[in-house]
Amino acid sequence: MTDPSVAASTERRAQLAGSLARVRSRIVAACAAADRDRTGVTMIAVTKTYPASDAVLLAGLGVADLGENRDQEAAGKAAEVAAAGVDVRWHFVGQLQRNKCRSVVGYADVVHSVDSVRLATALGAAAERGRDRVLDVLVQVSVDGDPARGGAVAGSADPDRGLDRVAAEVAGSGSLRLAGVMAVAPLGWEPERAFARLAGIAAGLRPDHPDATAISAGMSGDLEVAIAYGATHVRIGSALLGMRPTLR
Repeated sequence: MTDPSVAASTERRAQLAGSLARVRSRIVAACAAADRDRTGVTMIAVTKTYPASDAVLLAGLGVADLGENRDQEAAGKAAEVAAAGVDVRWHFVGQLQRNKCRSVVGYADVVHSVDSVRLATALGAAAERGRDRVLDVLVQVSVDGDPARGGAVAGSADPDRGLDRVAAEVAGSGSLRLAGVMAVAPLGWEPERAFARLAGIAAGLRPDHPDATAISAGMSGDLEVAIAYGATHVRIGSALLGMRPTLR
């Protein structure tokens, strides 16, 4: 008699393998349409609300980069995955509170959502105490210039939320490395408009920070547009794992 848990795992693996093949095909086609090298785009599987077992299955299918957006869930999940003997790169992609920095630096390889000088300072201090290697950081950008929804603002002289000031704080930290920028398309904006704006902001940052080449943009519904405008990292959730349950 087949063990039900084994059968369920086998079925789930098959589901994930099919979804992964479809997403990878979309990325290949998008890169071809943009005349870009496929190796220049990293797919991050965002596993929020899904169990560590799904993360382990995805890693077994060749997914090397996993993303989470809530430390309360991510810390335990990363520990479970590590305990299973699986080695992946964890990307923290959600809003980060300063009091969570100490926890996040313990498992994250990349933090995508630093949007203030104060947060960069706190994260740098936590990384210096809690890591033996430099932490890659992307500065989250407010594409529409409204910091109320999160993100540093390009061209702003705000001492805490101005993009140049946040980037300089990250770049000047001995425990952080400025890797690039991240954004989410604002509600009501066409993806083309949002990602074109982000591409321009990223280009404006590089004269002072030439190694900040990463652009984290695009999710399940708009990855093709993001890749057309230079995204180097796409954050894929529902297209891989299915529609998420509503968080309570």
